[in-house]
Amino acid sequence: MGNVVLNCDLTEITKMKNYYNSFLTDKTPPGSIFAAKTPACMITAYKSGKVLFQGNNCEGEASKWGNSTPKASAPIRKSNTAAKTGSAKGNVPTGIGLMSAIGSDEVGTGDFFGPITVVAAFVKKEDIPLLKELGVRDSKDLNDEKIIAIAKVIKDVVPYSLLTLKNEKYNRLQQSGMSQGKMKAILHNQAILHVLEKISPAKPEAILIDQFVQESTYFQHLKGQKAIARENVYFSTKAEGIHLAVAAASILARYAFVQYIDKLSAAAGFTIPKGAGSQVDEAAAKLILKKGQDVLPAYVKLHFANTEKAMNLVKKKRG
Repeated sequence: MGNVVLNCDLTEITKMKNYYNSFLTDKTPPGSIFAAKTPACMITAYKSGKVLFQGNNCEGEASKWGNSTPKASAPIRKSNTAAKTGSAKGNVPTGIGLMSAIGSDEVGTGDFFGPITVVAAFVKKEDIPLLKELGVRDSKDLNDEKIIAIAKVIKDVVPYSLLTLKNEKYNRLQQSGMSQGKMKAILHNQAILHVLEKISPAKPEAILIDQFVQESTYFQHLKGQKAIARENVYFSTKAEGIHLAVAAASILARYAFVQYIDKLSAAAGFTIPKGAGSQVDEAAAKLILKKGQDVLPAYVKLHFANTEKAMNLVKKKRG
């Protein structure tokens, strides 16, 4: 699905709103003036003057508003002058936040229920203002409702790759001796390679991974993989605050995780909680009593201490 962004003044946005009056939707993203869904495409106008057209006929629809010019896609060039810094936020190029970059992040590693979801997303430098406008920031700072609203928009704006490691496979790998860190490294690398393939022949100026292990350990985990992304790869903790590509990846990964939890809830017949607190112990005990212990591998990460706690609760309940 394509997208076009026009820069318009308030007068023209008002004209657009009147023009699309019969297609206006009740649900509008944060910071928007209106949203309309036509048979041709989705149109969202923002207070900053940016109007986003999304859909297969976005260019045709945007061309109706001839006084505005679609933003041009600037060619991506590798930066040879970026100096490296040894800052607390990682060994990353100065000014990386303004570069065209791939960012990657994961969700679900600390949750007892549900999979690990990893996303790599590519954000062009000229799209950074738009993503800010759309409310993109670290998914930890957003509730699920906002995450869903933002993710539904940006999934058609930025090229990305989503990988979901379901519980059954996670448990098999863990029981075979593979660490969670190695699983994550493999998933991040695969997602990044998928995005590089999608955007080829263009190349990002940087690839930023939200750091979960030391750089040397990350590449050690990847030994034996058929292909490894190495060029311009950087690591930093709290990377979502350094580049919006990581924040976008964080939101898309969280969105996928929330959707999967909803599916697990539907299959279980009750709401599955997130996290690894006492509430998940109760939920797992309820699941065991309802469907039997054999279903656990499809729902939870078995090596978590919550498994034993849930089993103890079941024994008490069966008394």
